[in-house]
Amino acid sequence: MAKSLPSTGRSLPIALIRAREGVMSPIREMLSETGITEQQWRVLRVLAEFGSMDTKTLADRSSLLFPSLTRIAATLRDKGLVTQTRDDKDRRRQFIAITPKGQSIIDGHAPQAANIVASFKKKLGEDDYETLLDLLNRLDPGA
Repeated sequence: MAKSLPSTGRSLPIALIRAREGVMSPIREMLSETGITEQQWRVLRVLAEFGSMDTKTLADRSSLLFPSLTRIAATLRDKGLVTQTRDDKDRRRQFIAITPKGQSIIDGHAPQAANIVASFKKKLGEDDYETLLDLLNRLDPGA
């Protein structure tokens, strides 16, 4: 083993992947009954929080690549969970908004999602939970 590399037990990329799996497992379980994917959930959550927005902003806030968002938005539109409209001034620009049906998915799972967050806060402690979020945000290249 190269001396310059940390052990895999102290490797940030490996630790982040393991932590992601620990975080996403209960969320995947929650979503299994909804018929939507993790990425679709993120898009709906962002729209529920911020309202209608253009596709570039939505891709950024949902942490999705633009081509992926295009496909996901089409699927959500076909399910009746979002609407897509073109900008009157720039026909290349599209806006996506959550529909009442999409909002009902968010609202219906908000208590369960809040319980998942509460379990993470209990495991880490409130202060460490907030510190972890702050530290991870510092690694965000878009921040």
